[in-house]
Amino acid sequence: MSTENEHKLLAEVGQRIRAVRGGQGLNLEQLARLTGISAPALSLIETAKRDARLTTLAKIAAALRVPLSNLLDDNSSCPNTKAESPTDGYDLGDYL
Repeated sequence: MSTENEHKLLAEVGQRIRAVRGGQGLNLEQLARLTGISAPALSLIETAKRDARLTTLAKIAAALRVPLSNLLDDNSSCPNTKAESPTDGYDLGDYL
């Protein structure tokens, strides 16, 4: 994944967290108390300046009472997950 794509993913997840938090009327300090994650750290996650661990995202999702998948996926499309063979679509030349 390119650096640009990584930043885009982090920004999208951060925006989803902020939207859910705001929709529930919570500020950063309140979410910090619910998660045990500092408000500055949460701010860095929401603004895509910190790459959160999966366990951190799970804590945030639990505190917001939403499935973790809601924070990770925009649900705008469901790609075809069934490939014809395990290596379809991958360039594994450097790894073989």
